Amino acid sequence: MPKNGSINNKEKALALAEAAYDKKADNIVLLEMVKLSDFADYFIICSADSDRGVKTIVENIEKKCKDLGTKVLGVEGLKESRWVLIDAGDIIVHVFHDPIRAEFDIESLWNEAPRVELPFEQGQIAR
Repeated sequence: MPKNGSINNKEKALALAEAAYDKKADNIVLLEMVKLSDFADYFIICSADSDRGVKTIVENIEKKCKDLGTKVLGVEGLKESRWVLIDAGDIIVHVFHDPIRAEFDIESLWNEAPRVELPFEQGQIAR
């Protein structure tokens, strides 16, 4: 974290992706949207194998946002927990229940977006 205490959007996105990972999110994808979108710098897409898993991941991401001083502007879909969208300003997080993720395949809609390497998925951070 920089000395002034603030972190940039990429660092925030990585921290939110790691928060999902910490709660056993599957197939985490971090897309850099800076050159492709005027409403978000990063998309995080992940999934869980149950509704409860989706809720747990969402709760941990919201906690991480609070810890980082990042305001959550909105959360949609939590009641059903099939596809939850978290609007954290310049970072949009999609948390899917596995079958729903396969049905919508939003990664393919943004296939031109560069994928950001996730250090915790290379074994650099133990689960």
